Amino acid sequence: MSNPVLYLGDTSLETAGSYLAGVLTACQLDFDYVDSSTVCSDARLQTDYAAVIISDYLSSSFTPAQFEQLVARTRAGMGLLMIGGWESFTGLGGDYHRTPLADLLPVAMQGTDDRVNSYSPCLIRPEQPHPITADLPFATHSAAINGYNRVQAKAGATTVLSVRRYQAALVEKDFEFSTESVDPLLVVDEADAGRVACYTGDVAPHWAGGFVDWGDTRHVLQAPGAGEVEIGNWYIQFFGNLVRWVAKQI
Repeated sequence: MSNPVLYLGDTSLETAGSYLAGVLTACQLDFDYVDSSTVCSDARLQTDYAAVIISDYLSSSFTPAQFEQLVARTRAGMGLLMIGGWESFTGLGGDYHRTPLADLLPVAMQGTDDRVNSYSPCLIRPEQPHPITADLPFATHSAAINGYNRVQAKAGATTVLSVRRYQAALVEKDFEFSTESVDPLLVVDEADAGRVACYTGDVAPHWAGGFVDWGDTRHVLQAPGAGEVEIGNWYIQFFGNLVRWVAKQI
């Protein structure tokens, strides 16, 4: 990638941020990182980034002028990816539904707390073929997550993955499953010259659940300055593809 990615949020590189940072490093995607406790600077948004990733990063960390700049830069060709979490979308204080990103993102956010913290199985289902999920076995080896932000896909946007939440009941000697809800998990669209994507699950535990282990091999990853993580190869490929697509690398 000729230009780096700006990665905002996920607490710190020593904690939740170590997962995506490890993936970016393994996929040879250069990035600058801003932790969740640091407000976004004007200088960051004046850098020629290929894409900006917002993940568990409070909307109050941006100024109104910075939001307008984010929108303008994205429409001019920069990529924008929002990943779910307690401080993403509406969340618990994320409050992005009150910002200019509400019109830019390919999903409609709720006006109240949109977090789905699930004790029951939440399985990922492919909905439409897409370069992000090409050559990944979602159809034959479905992965499970533990939570997500509930949104609706906007008209014209593409829902690549959905999440199906099940209730399980033990009937005699076996489990029976009933669908409790179906919600968008990965929604993508074009924004003039730019690309936008929303992955409503989390990239790190606890919401990531078993998804971090998705794969037929396991890899130990560590970005500079980050903690060490051990994760599945298909998980690495998925998030690498997601960032590359937003940044127009695939």
